[in-house]
Amino acid sequence: MTALAAGAVQSVDWIAIAPPVIVAVTGLAVLIADLFVTPARKPLLGVISAAGLVLAGLALLPLLRGDRATFCVAGAPTQCSYVADHFTVVVQLLVIGGALLTVLLSMRDTRGLPAGEFWFLLLASASGAALLPASRDLATLIVALEVVSLPAFALVGLRRGDRLAGEAALKFFLSSVTATAVSLLGVSFVYAATGTLHLAAVATALAHGTGQLTVLARTGAMLTLVGFAFKLAVAPFHFWVPDTYAGAPVPVAAYLSVVSKTAGFAGLILLTVVAFRPYAHLWAPALAVLAALTMTTGNVAALRQRPGHPRSAVRLLAWSSIAQAGYLLVPIAAAGYRADPARDVGTTLSYALMYAVVNLGAFAVVVLVTGGGRSARLADHRALFATRPLAALALAFFLLCLAGLPPGIIGLFAKVAVFTSAVQAGLGWLAAVMAVNVVIALYYYLRWTGLLFARPESAPMITPTDDSGAGTLTVPSVARIPFPLATAIGLAALTGVALSGAPQLILRFATSTLF
Repeated sequence: MTALAAGAVQSVDWIAIAPPVIVAVTGLAVLIADLFVTPARKPLLGVISAAGLVLAGLALLPLLRGDRATFCVAGAPTQCSYVADHFTVVVQLLVIGGALLTVLLSMRDTRGLPAGEFWFLLLASASGAALLPASRDLATLIVALEVVSLPAFALVGLRRGDRLAGEAALKFFLSSVTATAVSLLGVSFVYAATGTLHLAAVATALAHGTGQLTVLARTGAMLTLVGFAFKLAVAPFHFWVPDTYAGAPVPVAAYLSVVSKTAGFAGLILLTVVAFRPYAHLWAPALAVLAALTMTTGNVAALRQRPGHPRSAVRLLAWSSIAQAGYLLVPIAAAGYRADPARDVGTTLSYALMYAVVNLGAFAVVVLVTGGGRSARLADHRALFATRPLAALALAFFLLCLAGLPPGIIGLFAKVAVFTSAVQAGLGWLAAVMAVNVVIALYYYLRWTGLLFARPESAPMITPTDDSGAGTLTVPSVARIPFPLATAIGLAALTGVALSGAPQLILRFATSTLF
């Protein structure tokens, strides 16, 4: 069927489900092709992965009207397990675009990794991330979230013989399994109380009351949200993030910080704004407190990162991602205080789009500077402008966007939109906490930016040109940037500049109805 108002169940709308299916099929194709490709031609697997993601992105074009659904209950066309509305299309665009940039910056950092398995696991996780925003029942939502997470465990620990990667993968696995168990327990309670798994039907049942099972329903709703809080690294459930990012290959850390996080927030929006809307008086204050705690924890911990410490660049971005998760929670919490949550959902997606572009760009420059090596120190970026001026300018722009400073206009506008969302919902105290945290974050973002333009620690070599002792400055030669990595940095930078010049391209989501 091709429309939300269409009839019953058994037909499958292949156009609606095309984006996640294309990504999944590409992953299987890469895994099979790996059996027949010689070691010298392994880079072709990355090209195939990128091509599949581009094709999945093009498959979004027929879905722009946002009126398709499939896997619906007979006689109840509004109870569908897969809905391709505007919310779904926006999140799928973000997820597929983020996965594509991850593929581009991974083509340099897959040395020592089994190529076929790496690309398969990355695409398998991306297919789950593309499925999740379209999920409209609790079972599909949890399954999609696990499809995102399970391949990610293996991606973190895929580098053989790396003890740090193994420890990171184990910590990630244990925390994620705990989160899944808590979520499944909550879902079972909700199902027992309401008798349905479809999000819209759950909301209807909760609104009409669940009688003697009200306590069970409320407990189930809160347990389900706690499980998602683990997945999203919301404080105090964030403890697995810094070590996991530090132990993973840098492109995998970038993927977790953007694509996996975006999928998780899409699921949280569906649970709060759609399924558990009648319980907004319970989850909205809780999310507001968690937002304040998360942004404060992330920013304060990021201040403690030392430039010379191994993996300090990745750890700083890890703590930064926790702080950014706190900002992303603010509009979701605000949605619980307003009769029409559409604007707040759009504000969350607008901020997520900005964050995805600039954060992936920052990770791409880290891959360039450190080669994805085990050091990845902040100190490695010292005097980057002297050797790679364009890369230094790009990273400075990304960091200023994350800080919300000009010329990163899109970062400033996105933060203002989140701040406005809190104020209009009557959460003045949360807006004040956010303002303090933005000031705290300025320090470590500007400190890293300053390193890019600092003097090199060793004096440059002077080559004599005549007997007078005069000379010319000899700048050490640097290797050319690999084309895929240069493309990733260029795409992120151009997108960020375009959005800073025309922020209405994404901020319009804050004033539109996505569901």
